[in-house]
Amino acid sequence: MDIAVVDSPVGRLGVVDEGGSITRLIWHATPQGNLTPVLAEAQAQLGAYFEGRLTRFDLPTRVHGSDFQRAVCDAMSAIPYGETLTYGDIAKMTGNSAQAVGNACGGNPIPIIIPCHRVMGAGGKLVGFSGSGGVETKVQLLRLEGAAGLLI
Repeated sequence: MDIAVVDSPVGRLGVVDEGGSITRLIWHATPQGNLTPVLAEAQAQLGAYFEGRLTRFDLPTRVHGSDFQRAVCDAMSAIPYGETLTYGDIAKMTGNSAQAVGNACGGNPIPIIIPCHRVMGAGGKLVGFSGSGGVETKVQLLRLEGAAGLLI
């Protein structure tokens, strides 16, 4: 397992490469192993995202988990930059309950790159975030994307 770090406005982020795919994003990480081509590209894309120059990540990702977990991660990845969906919206797409979708979002192993911060509760209510800092980090990411009108 190789880990590269990116210092960002939401903290030091570690991107994990396993077998040529990004499998996790973790806070407060330290570099480990080699800087693989996938990790170098992840660093570049995360830097561009936080500078407002990138609106869609194009990285190989692999989510360990059930077919449902992967379906929810795919649905989150399809949410455009600066926009949001609710757990209920994704529940309709996947044929599951909003609560199940919320649990899957909370288990997202690659936050930011798989943008679980773009998923809101019913009526646009701010609810949890799987990364460090919880809802405050979610708000910071949504503001970065220009979705702050939803939060004021």
